[in-house]
Amino acid sequence: MTFAFKDLMQPQLFNTPDGVSEYTFANFYLFRERYQYKVSRSSDNLLILSGEREGKKFFITPLGMPGQELLTGLFHTHDYWKGIPNAILAPNRKLLAQWGIEITEDRDNFDYLYLRTDLAELPGKKYHKKRNLINAFMNAYIRAEGDLENRPLTEELIPQALKVLDRWRQDKGSEGDYIAAREALERFSSLGLQGVLYYVNRRPAGWCLGEPVAQGTMFALHFEKGIDEYKGIYQYMNQAFAASLPESIISINREQDLGDEGLRQAKMTYRPSGFVRKYTGLFGRPLQGRATAPGVVSLGY
Repeated sequence: MTFAFKDLMQPQLFNTPDGVSEYTFANFYLFRERYQYKVSRSSDNLLILSGEREGKKFFITPLGMPGQELLTGLFHTHDYWKGIPNAILAPNRKLLAQWGIEITEDRDNFDYLYLRTDLAELPGKKYHKKRNLINAFMNAYIRAEGDLENRPLTEELIPQALKVLDRWRQDKGSEGDYIAAREALERFSSLGLQGVLYYVNRRPAGWCLGEPVAQGTMFALHFEKGIDEYKGIYQYMNQAFAASLPESIISINREQDLGDEGLRQAKMTYRPSGFVRKYTGLFGRPLQGRATAPGVVSLGY
């Protein structure tokens, strides 16, 4: 998958109604190596992405429902159908069952949705602990005007954001999504990403980066990196970033927990307003061989 696919994919993915966090050109591009993404289209111009994870091959159809012949052919060449959103599943569930496709919830990959106003205002008793953490952060580090600053991300600020990212990796002691986050910073403008860099005592301390999805009604927050020595920096960034978004953004998509119980608990403490539900499809009958899916044309890498 190359950057040349941007003009083909980005406008169509922006209009998908569910707001699946993975279904943006930037996300597919930034994780192209991890999942070995390849891009194809069917004879009726349905976009198909193929990938691989943990030795299993999967396919994704973010823009629509394949016909029976195409879908059966895709199952000949892949192990499973990944990330099926409600917009595709809901009107076709009975038909898929007739075709022998078994559908299961992929809870570990549900995206967490929050009302922008909830994260920006932290209203009521349910956010009491979050407000306390932010107040403690302010009391600990902010002594005078100018000690706390939020700057929209620009090309000139990228080196400072990269310093935060390098410190984040050092603090965590692991790579995590470092490679994708670094490239996201370095190419944020050309990828259509938007972000904010946060300064504490005139030192860069954290940053957020993401993009509008679901026709501009939702914002997918792809990356959020902070320096751990500033206790409360993540709670502050969460609130401040939500407050900086325009009123046209109704919901903030803070992506999935990937089955990590600690991360799941942390995401639940912010009281999600809902989820972007995703499903996995398996072919219920054994398939012989690895035939080529009919009507599929590879567009390259």
